[in-house]
Amino acid sequence: MPIYFLDPDFPIFPHPEMADENGIVAIGGDLSTERLLTAYSFGIFPWYNEEDPIIWWSPDPRAVVAPGMVKKSKSINSYFKKYELRIDTSFEKVINNCKHIARGGVRESWITEEMQAAYMELHRLGYAHSFETWHNNKLIGGLYGVSLGKCFFGESMFSLENNASKFAFINLSKILKAKEFMMIDCQVPNDHLMSMGCKELSRKEYLHNMRINLSHKTHRGSWENWHGTQGG
Repeated sequence: MPIYFLDPDFPIFPHPEMADENGIVAIGGDLSTERLLTAYSFGIFPWYNEEDPIIWWSPDPRAVVAPGMVKKSKSINSYFKKYELRIDTSFEKVINNCKHIARGGVRESWITEEMQAAYMELHRLGYAHSFETWHNNKLIGGLYGVSLGKCFFGESMFSLENNASKFAFINLSKILKAKEFMMIDCQVPNDHLMSMGCKELSRKEYLHNMRINLSHKTHRGSWENWHGTQGG
């Protein structure tokens, strides 16, 4: 498959089915709000290192989880008694932590300054959201992602204390089920995600779901008052 180089002046993409064997749809363009929303609406997302051009992906298979189907171990139950969930109160702190806190000894270098600014703007416009884990009035974990229609596209998570990101992820799953969301997109499969209930979808099946999703209205704006459905 050829690699498409995007025109910086037009926020359009080749069809995701045109992705190469690695899942790359296109290279270049920008991270404008219009381009990002166009990308997510067709299941395409940016992922690249700081020294690289912007790379746009549609992997096959895709890791997704149905809202309400995240697996919860018995060991995490105690954390629901001491941790507190907040939503959309500290988006900037969440993305900063995801950027700077190493996981497995590796810093998330793909969250560039340009990318951070772009997702901050999506949050300001009510498309990007943070699910935050707090303990003793301190932010100790969380995740952020983008919401369009009835899909939530997870981007990154972090933990400063045991199970802090899992706590946020489980609550995300429970709340989105209550709001009748279709799926949580976790992008690329890995052992950790699969152990928590993610499943693999072929690109064809995933894109079929995305076409259905385009018919649903986006819950745009702050989700801060959605935290009331948290629980063990």
